[in-house]
Amino acid sequence: PVQKQVQVPMISKVQKMIDVPQVQIVEKEVEVPVQKQVHVPMVTKVQKTVEVPQIEIVDQHVHVPIQKHVQVPMITKVQKMVEVPQVEIVDNHVHIPIQKQRHIPQVEIV
Repeated sequence: PVQKQVQVPMISKVQKMIDVPQVQIVEKEVEVPVQKQVHVPMVTKVQKTVEVPQIEIVDQHVHVPIQKHVQVPMITKVQKMVEVPQVEIVDNHVHIPIQKQRHIPQVEIV
């Protein structure tokens, strides 16, 4: 058997002095808003049927006579004498003979 040598490190403890900073605690009051839950009522809209009265308008036509002032001219009649010539109508009857046309059939004897 072969023997092997291994070096094992030696652990040594050394004390060291360090400065630890001092901490000063300063308390400061900070207002934190409080959250409250408030119940908000829910608004619902309900439709309601309303009867609206119907209005009927009846017009009455009244005839109002209009009075107008019109100037009417005055008419005067003046008689005037006019000579009317006398006309004599003479009728002469003249006899005009009327010629009549007659159709005479022609007969052919064979």
